[in-house]
Amino acid sequence: MSQPVQPPNQPQQPFGGQPVEGNPYAGQPGQPAPAAPTGNPYGQQPPAPTGNPFAGQQPGQGAPFGGGAPFAPAPPARNNLLLGVAVALGAAIVAGILYGVIAGSIEREVGYAAVGVGFLVGFAASKVGGSNPAVIAASAVFSIGGVYLGQLIGISMILSDLAQIPFSEVVGDHFDAVTKAWSEEADFMTYLFLGLGAVAAVGGAKKAG
Repeated sequence: MSQPVQPPNQPQQPFGGQPVEGNPYAGQPGQPAPAAPTGNPYGQQPPAPTGNPFAGQQPGQGAPFGGGAPFAPAPPARNNLLLGVAVALGAAIVAGILYGVIAGSIEREVGYAAVGVGFLVGFAASKVGGSNPAVIAASAVFSIGGVYLGQLIGISMILSDLAQIPFSEVVGDHFDAVTKAWSEEADFMTYLFLGLGAVAAVGGAKKAG
């Protein structure tokens, strides 16, 4: 038997040699055929998130919302005027009491103790309040008051021993007699010690600053 003869005008297949019907990857006429799958279902997927929202940023790139590097902790503020003055007052009271106890125990004033009162007041106040001129001035004034307080305490202790009465009674009931005795006994050295306290306070403040 003879084989059937092919029709003379058989339709041509599209470019690429693949039939159009039933082939989802066949290209349309005039268009390149899409790439065939590679067998990796994750080949065309974007990279998975890493959990770090800033992972994609370049080194040195700022944080979102226009921020730069994380905020650094602010240094502790030293120029606190009110706190420095308060520390000067407290140190003057404490140092004055100690000075008075020493003076009353030996029944005489000691210049080094007066200098120590002023230095302690100025140093402590400047450590807290900084080198503010107001803090230094307050330290000098409070140092004079601290030395004066110490002198009154010393006189009260001496009068307590002489009159054989409790120290608290001398201070509470006869404080006018204490101030009168201070006025009568005050001399050049008494005022000198007051001045030394103020000068030492300025020196202590500069040392702390």
